Amino acid sequence: MGRNTGGGERAGQASPGGTSHIERVFRVQSAFVELGGPSHGPGELAAATGLDDSAVHRILQSGVYQGTFVRVSRGQYQLGSEAARVGMQALAHSSLGNAGHTVLEELRTATADGLVFLYMLAPFGGAQRQCIDMVVGDSDLVELGMTPRDVLSVTRSLRTGASGRTILAYLSETIQTQVLAEPVPTEAGPGVYTDNNELLASLREVRDQGFALGRQECMAGWNSCAVPVMWDDTIMGAVLVVKPVAVMPQAPPHVIEATKSAAAALSRMASGPWPSAVE
Repeated sequence: MGRNTGGGERAGQASPGGTSHIERVFRVQSAFVELGGPSHGPGELAAATGLDDSAVHRILQSGVYQGTFVRVSRGQYQLGSEAARVGMQALAHSSLGNAGHTVLEELRTATADGLVFLYMLAPFGGAQRQCIDMVVGDSDLVELGMTPRDVLSVTRSLRTGASGRTILAYLSETIQTQVLAEPVPTEAGPGVYTDNNELLASLREVRDQGFALGRQECMAGWNSCAVPVMWDDTIMGAVLVVKPVAVMPQAPPHVIEATKSAAAALSRMASGPWPSAVE
């Protein structure tokens, strides 16, 4: 990839090659996400962005003072806390709120009282998911064999369960490699993927189909269907329907379609306009 070798640049001013300084900063930020890994140097970022090494170095140096980047060692940088703060602020504006809970309630009705859960990528603690909402009617999760540990601990792993694999399928190869290196939770069900090649094949299937079917993955005796919740082209989480094996030995088409419709509605809410934006 060729590199631009234009001279000085000012914020908001287009360079001789037609690229503004602001756009260059965004390119460098995006390169960290695309490259993955713990840290990167100016040369590697320059190659990924098509920018001149010196321009990337200046952007990194300026970003360190602003908190956008962190220098972790000589010549190596990471995204900083300011980048995380911007992301969290954006997510705050995309809150699903009560309207999202209503979608989950409607999904429970459409699936004949399936247990419905909404999982999102956890903001801290690495590549994990967390349950942020559920609709289970009058069901007692403990009586159903789902302990708080199951919901909060076992189901956090992205390599376990239909919702975990659904989220993992849309993450970068770097993150997928990290998750595949994790041990399988000992409390997982008999249907959990223990072979990494089979797990990777299932991720490709999820992307092709747009949903995942789980057969006793998280817990024995329960099957599931999960569909991704997206923010534009970025994975945010997954909506999950769980039913006993005796009731749902295979997920019927109407359960899959109802789950897809709910996930589409949640995705529209998540990626809708901010309060100050115009449709």
